[in-house]
Formats: sequence, structure tokens, C-alpha cells
Amino acid sequence: MPVNSALSTYSDWTYGAAVAVYFVAAVLYLCEAVFAKPAKAKARELVAAAGGSRSDGTWTPGLVVEERRSRAERLGSMGLALTVLGALLQAVSLVLRGFATARAPWGNMYEYGSLLTLAAVVTWLVLVRVFPVRRLGGFVLLPIVVLMFLGGTVLYADAAPVQPALQSYWLVVHVSVISVSSGILLVPGVASVLYLLKSSGRARFAKLPDADVLDRLAYRSTVFAFPLFTIGIICGAIWAEAAWGRFWGWDPKETVAFVSWVVYAAYLHARATAGWRGRPAAWINTLGFALTVFNLFFINLVTTGLHSYAGVS
Repeated sequence: MPVNSALSTYSDWTYGAAVAVYFVAAVLYLCEAVFAKPAKAKARELVAAAGGSRSDGTWTPGLVVEERRSRAERLGSMGLALTVLGALLQAVSLVLRGFATARAPWGNMYEYGSLLTLAAVVTWLVLVRVFPVRRLGGFVLLPIVVLMFLGGTVLYADAAPVQPALQSYWLVVHVSVISVSSGILLVPGVASVLYLLKSSGRARFAKLPDADVLDRLAYRSTVFAFPLFTIGIICGAIWAEAAWGRFWGWDPKETVAFVSWVVYAAYLHARATAGWRGRPAAWINTLGFALTVFNLFFINLVTTGLHSYAGVS
């Protein structure tokens, strides 16, 4: 089926717009993190404001006064709004690429990376509503911006039909689940790195959220992503048996994916064990994060294997 070049062009435009919007949002988040007051200082201000002043200037204990949002909080709110806009643009980009090629829009590294980063952004938007970690948005979005920039330049592939080996319904099932679960796992990876910084006790990291919040954020998001990652690996084995006549062949990507699975299983076990909670568990999750990024780039672009479908010339 011929490719719709107009829809493909619109897809590229919305992708580029999403990258630009994410970058601006990341800058706003970082400004919020820089100008925000540490939690202890804010708590002292709230205690001091236990009384309130009427319009005539008289002070009344216990009077509720409408709290003005600080400049940092307004910047953070703007960054969050732009993040939502960027996610919508990126989703539209994927949909347009799918209509342009009449297939699932994750058949090469460019498209795969777009779905992965979109999953990470959506995960972040959900977690922001559950945990008070909005000011960390810059640390989450900057790696996403870098990944999307590389995807739109170095890894970019023109809209085209996929290779015959990928023309299967398993492309929709296996690749989408692996991509989404890997994108979700990027967020707890960043959270674990920040947890290690926060728990170091250095004053320069005082503005980061409490270590307990970062620890719970990393654990809960990993608990959600791990079953999806497991399903993705199982579906890949079933597809491998149908395509190559074996469930497992120690292909480089298969091997690193399995090692990553073992590391994340070890993290969940360590997080549930009293003696391994805290920094030891965070180090394990950080290792899983590093393996995920390694498997995304190095395995696809450097090594040669049965999963070499990067679509990069």
C-alpha cells in the first residue's frame, strides 16, 4: 500500500513541535526546582501564617487567608500544562504516522522511540497527580527530549512499509508492550537516581522531594511496569518460535532484555526485603535503568542480531 506523504509530513511536524514543547516545559520545571523553597522553609512559613490579617490590617489568630502561589509554583504549573500539550502532539504524531503507513506506527527505531518516550511522559503525568514531585519534571523531560531529538535526527526513518519479517500481528502486541513498559521504567529509573542524590544528605539536594516519596514513586511505577515487561518478553518468545522455529536463541537483544528482567525482579525482591530497602534497592533499580537505555541504543545500532530492525541508513 502506498505511503501517504502528506500525513507523514504532518506527523514529522507534530513530532518536532512536541520536542520543542517538552524542552520549554523542562526549562520551566527546572526554574521551579531552582526557585522553590525547601520543604522545611515552606513549613515554617505555614506555621508563621497560622494567623491572618484582615483588610484593615488587624491580625486575627486562626483567620484563613488565601495563600498566593509563588512564582516557582506558577512556573511549575505552566510546565505541567505544556507537558500535557506535548503529549497530545506526540500522540497525534504517532497516529498520523500510522495512517500514513497503514500499519502499527512502531516498525523502526524512530517510531519505537516515539512510543517509548510517550509512555514515559504519560506515566509522569499520572504520577504527578499522585505524588508531590512536580518540580522533578525537568529531570524526567530532559532525557526524553534528548531521546526524541536523537530519534528525529540520527535515528529518523522515512515513512515506509516494514520489512517482511515484521509483517505480523505480533508487531502490534509484542513491540507495543515492550515499548510501553520500557518507557514506564524510565521514570522509576530517574526517581532512583534522584533518591540516591537526596539520601546522600548533601545540602545541594535539599530542594528535592523527600527520599521516602522518591522511593515509593520508583517502587510503585516499577511494580506496574514489571508485569507488562514480562508479558512483552513472553510474547517475543512466542513470535520467535513462529518466525525462527525456537522460543529462545540468545540473540543480543533477547539476552539483555532477560538480564534487565532479572535485575528488575531483584529490585522488587530487594524493595520488599527490610535489609535491602533504601540505597541498595535504588542502586539495583538504577542498574536496570542503565540496561534499558543500553538495550535501546547499543544493541539496536552497534551489534548485529535478529533484532536489527533499526531502520537507520
